[in-house]
Formats: sequence, C-alpha cells, structure tokens
Amino acid sequence: MNRRKMKQVLIVGSGDVARRIIPWLARRFRVCAVVRRPEERAALRALGARALVADLDQPSSLGRLAGIADYVLHCAPPPATGQGDPRTGRLLAALQHRGSLPRRLIYISTTGVYGDCGGDWLDETRSLRPTSARGARRVAAEGLLRRFGRRTGCRVSLLRAPGIYDSAERLPLARLHKGEPVLRAEDDVFTNHIHADDLAAACLAALRRPQAGRAYNVVDDSDLKMAAYFDCVADAFGLPRPPRLSREDAARVLSPLQMSFMRESRRIGNARLKKELGVHLAYPTIAAGIAAAQAIKHSEGSSCSS
Repeated sequence: MNRRKMKQVLIVGSGDVARRIIPWLARRFRVCAVVRRPEERAALRALGARALVADLDQPSSLGRLAGIADYVLHCAPPPATGQGDPRTGRLLAALQHRGSLPRRLIYISTTGVYGDCGGDWLDETRSLRPTSARGARRVAAEGLLRRFGRRTGCRVSLLRAPGIYDSAERLPLARLHKGEPVLRAEDDVFTNHIHADDLAAACLAALRRPQAGRAYNVVDDSDLKMAAYFDCVADAFGLPRPPRLSREDAARVLSPLQMSFMRESRRIGNARLKKELGVHLAYPTIAAGIAAAQAIKHSEGSSCSS
C-alpha cells in the first residue's frame, strides 16, 4: 500500500494502552504519536509510529498538530487538580486551527463520570453525576468533545473505562503484601475492571465503527465487590486475604485517594460495547485476567531462574 495515500492516526497520550495499539495501526495507517519528552521518541519509532514532541500543558507546542490527522485517539487525562479539562480544550483548538479537521476522534474517559450509584446496574443512558473531582473533570472533557463533534461534524466516540489492569504489576499485590484493609460486607462497594488488551481492542473497534456522539462502557462481565476482587487476587498469588474494617476505621489507615474509590458503588453493563462495536472480550472476567497475569509472572520467574 502506498503510505502517502494511507490515512493518518494521531495518538495523544502515548501510554500503555496506546502502545498496545500502535503496532496494529502501523500496518494500516500512518501513525503519529505525541510525546512530552524527546527521549521517548525512540520507543515509539520502534513500534512503528512517528513521534512528535508536544505538551498539552504548553499551548505553544501544539501548532504542529493542526491538520495532520484523519483520526485522533485521545488518551491523555485531565490535570490532577483544578476545574474542567484545559488539556482537551487546547487539543481541540489546535486540531481545528488550520481548518482541516479529523473525521473521527476516540476519547478514553472513565466510568467515574457516573458517580456513586448505590450498587445499581447502569448503562450509557445513566445521568452523569460525578462525586469526585476526577470524575467532574472527565465530564467536562466529554462535554467539550461532544460540542466539538456537533460543531465540526467530527465523529466523536467516548470510551468509559474503569480500573485498568494487565500484568501483576497493575494488580493490588503491594496492598495485599502490606496487609491493607478493605471494607466489611455491609460497607463494601461494587467495583469494575477492564484488561488493558480489551480496552485497546475497544479503541480499534471504535476507529473501525465510528458512531457520532456515542458513549460506550468498556468494562468486563464481572459482578464483584471490592473485597471479593482483593480476595481473588490474594488467593491466586498465595497471599493472605485482606482484613475487613468499617468505613470509619478504614478512613483512619487508608489515604484519601484510596477512600475515594470506596465511596462509589456501581455495576456497569457492556451490552452496547458488544453489540455496536462488536468487541469480544479476551478477558471477560477478573479470574481470566488474573490467570493471564499469573502466567506472565510465572514465565518471568522461570526466565530469571534459568
């Protein structure tokens, strides 16, 4: 295929999920990935992407993003503090600066936009009522993107992801080793997860099947409370199950950030993800994902001992 005639994908936020996608994209598109530091360019080039140094916190660095992409994959999070999401605002301003707009834009948001739902089941029609500043910033970003799509005709898709995991390093093993508590049954909350490979697959599906203005819950099929999730990980890796505490007692030993995740309880359906985007989850349950993480850890251990 003539690479000059290939569509170009711009990736903003070149973290783990984006790096899983780049090799697949590079066989079908020209891929340009934004990095904040020049020393990150080599790793992205090795994956098949052209690396572009720019920083969403530095508007003067974003001029090169204008008019270069047919499709955009926006993986960059909002700032950790403040109101709204100025990073997304700056990105959208840069993309339309020269009048040549992307045809599709995929944004990785969070299920935190729903806030606390008291353990209810929900789908994408649920009202957005974030209970944390993190969730509020994501709601602001989604609003900016929806308005951008309506104004410009760009097909914007929103992928709402929960806690992302893959290998053992992204499971709560450190907390289990420390013996940190979880909530007792009467205080516990429902929690949601997605394997990084499945989130990457959802991004690719959204690029292939864009639905303007649609949101998708990118979650697995699990129906677990947080304590049960920690127990699953502990049992799989031969660690003691965590102690149970009341919410009041847990607040004395856990950080405010940790407690913030224990104030929101929701069970999230993924029917739209499967029906409209045709996503088949490689890791439909936490148990399947943990088994894969165990296999990786065992393989790494065998390599070190050989």
